[in-house]
Amino acid sequence: MTERIYTAGLVVIGDEILSGRTHDKNIAQIASWLQVQGIRLSEVRVVPDVIERIVEAVNALREGYDYLFTTGGIGPTHDDITVDAVAEALGVPVVVHPQARAILENYYADKPGGLTEARLRMARVPEGAELIPNRMSGAPGIKLGNIHLMAGVPHITAGMLDALTGTLKGGAPLLSETVGCWTPESEVADILRQVEQAHAKCQIGSYPFFREGRVGANFVVRSTDEGDLKSCVDSLCDGLATAGFDFTPGGI
Repeated sequence: MTERIYTAGLVVIGDEILSGRTHDKNIAQIASWLQVQGIRLSEVRVVPDVIERIVEAVNALREGYDYLFTTGGIGPTHDDITVDAVAEALGVPVVVHPQARAILENYYADKPGGLTEARLRMARVPEGAELIPNRMSGAPGIKLGNIHLMAGVPHITAGMLDALTGTLKGGAPLLSETVGCWTPESEVADILRQVEQAHAKCQIGSYPFFREGRVGANFVVRSTDEGDLKSCVDSLCDGLATAGFDFTPGGI
């Protein structure tokens, strides 16, 4: 029996990402965090600040994967519409979460203006939602079913992920090792294919590069089983050595 593989989708929301004004950093950090939780990020969609597009992406990914994460669009301004879009996708109303309101009241108590109507928008949630703690800026993230609404600001998202650590059901973490080789990947393609086929529980990714006027590639071996991973790496190194290629354990 094969071990259960848990998967996640991610919807990155924001015109600023699509315009290039902001460079996304959340995809990498969420993917890395999910790996440690034993969950694989399987699909990412980047959508504009348009409710219909967010609804479409949310419904597709929440049904297609075990978990769905969103980043962006849960702030105090008029174009922060993620909560409204997710509520529409789920067919529930938007309400002010009493605990979120209390958190914001406390956070803004000693700040100019206090808890304004704009800031109170950050207490709005789809009905039935729970909160994800945010130790950085007060405004919490939101969890409802398998959906997790996160901030767009990377360091705030990182704090929310930390708060979620260990709370999601996942499988075995995906382990990896890298082998580097100063050779065009096309010259070792057959070796990679044969080694992967001989190790059904492993995957080998090939990532070419050009450095110092030379062509090379790093081969990343991934598996959820430490023994299978070691066997696959050993076979890959043996195959490269037998074919006369120099290689560097750990990558180049």
